[in-house]
This record gives sequence, C-alpha cells and structure tokens, in this order.
Amino acid sequence: MSTAATARPSVLFVCVHNAGRSQMAAAFLARLAGDAVEVRSAGSAPADTVNPAVVEAMREVGVDLTAETPKRLTAEAVQASDVVITMGCGDACPVFPGTTYLDWELDDPAGQGVDAVRPIRDEIEARVRGLLADLGVRPRG
Repeated sequence: MSTAATARPSVLFVCVHNAGRSQMAAAFLARLAGDAVEVRSAGSAPADTVNPAVVEAMREVGVDLTAETPKRLTAEAVQASDVVITMGCGDACPVFPGTTYLDWELDDPAGQGVDAVRPIRDEIEARVRGLLADLGVRPRG
C-alpha cells in the first residue's frame, strides 16, 4: 500500500457511530505506532458516548478509552488522510483521489456485551498489526 508523499502516514478509521470499532482500531494503531502514524477516527452518525462494553474490553488489554468521544466524519478529515478504513458505514465516506480506501468487515459491537466485543477487539488488533506492516511501520511492544 502506498501513502501520499508524507514521512508520517495518516490513517482515518470510520464506522457509523464512532463508538466501537473505529475507536478500538484508532486506539490500537496509536498504541502500536506511537508517533509514526497520525491516527483519526470518526462516524457518519456519531453516538453520544463510546460503547461501555467497548471501553471495558479495551481496558482488559490496557487501553483506556474513557476520555474518548465520538466525532463526526468530515470531508476534510478524509481528504487529510492517506488511508481511510471503513467499518460498516457503506457509501457515507467521500472519495478523494490519492487516498487509499479499505473496508474492514467486522461485527458491530453496538448493543453487545463485553463477551461479544472481545473477539471483535482481537480481530481489530490483528488487522491493525497487518496495516502497520503494509505501511512499513514497526509496531512498538
């Protein structure tokens, strides 16, 4: 995967509510990449808060999402990103030339308990690790 001619790639994770999948993906990427990647997340119809089951599942792996809030998807955020990864938001994402678009089909944690969120969390972490390899960024830890 190629990114725009920047020394530090920018990745935007997008799901409908920005309360589950995209929050987990952004948190894993920020944790594993450190300052090597600029990380954003947003939702096409953001919720008021991050899903409590997602917060708990991430806490179990040492990631604190309690201070995070869902953000609205903007064309500016998409345009500023080298890679946009959608997770169930369909065609809500504007398309710009020069941006790489990926769609990760993942179960939606909305309305699920922590037991159902754990496998989604683990799949997201695995995909983020693969993304780092594609970006040529060595994961921390």
